[in-house]
Amino acid sequence: MSRDPRIDFIIIGAQKAGTTALFDHLSDDPALSLSRVKEVHFFDNDSLDWNRPDYDPYHHQFAAADHRIRGEATPIYAYWPKALERIAVYRPDIRLVFMLRDPVARAWSHWRMETSRGVETLPFSQAIRRGRQRLFRSEPWGHHREYSYVERGFYADQLARLLGLFAREQLLILQAEDLQSDPATVLTRFNAFVGAPPPPATAPRQVHVGQDMGEMDPSDRAWLEQVFAPDQARLAGLLGSDG
Repeated sequence: MSRDPRIDFIIIGAQKAGTTALFDHLSDDPALSLSRVKEVHFFDNDSLDWNRPDYDPYHHQFAAADHRIRGEATPIYAYWPKALERIAVYRPDIRLVFMLRDPVARAWSHWRMETSRGVETLPFSQAIRRGRQRLFRSEPWGHHREYSYVERGFYADQLARLLGLFAREQLLILQAEDLQSDPATVLTRFNAFVGAPPPPATAPRQVHVGQDMGEMDPSDRAWLEQVFAPDQARLAGLLGSDG
């Protein structure tokens, strides 16, 4: 009998929270089989017929099923409407990895990326304030793939949605700062979570550092910390001892 073609794990978020670095580390592990591209963007594709989903195009993004544990990393899944619900239909017992980062630093890194790509033209101070109104002129309403600097940092909302769809033991929470400072410990946790043997030896690495755009204005930092404070408090309660 052939092995189940379904994917075993997905790194679902958060964008600019170390998911590329984690994917890069995992690509060195012979026990794992990763997607041909890091971000497959299948479950956030609203153009597909989700009443009768065809998973063959998704599975074609991976090598044929064998003894290895297969997975991908598309960090918009935790944020994008209906993506998690589609994953739950695809494989209710899947393993999910949610990487977190200081939401203020995440927002700054996100803005730097979109600015360097030529997508964003507003300065950071405007982008995180009045620029948020752009999300309410987009489809789906209230969400945007590029301009969601603040909204993607509301981790508690995303985690609560996750826990409403999947059992807690199916979810691994990792911190971007831990991966940067102590990748061996983080990768050992990851492999144990997905059922893989201990990972090969590794060392800290920098992936997608991005263009230098100076420092964040302290007033912007203070404003964002205030915006994120209620969500951060709620997140601490949801994480409990895992935080």
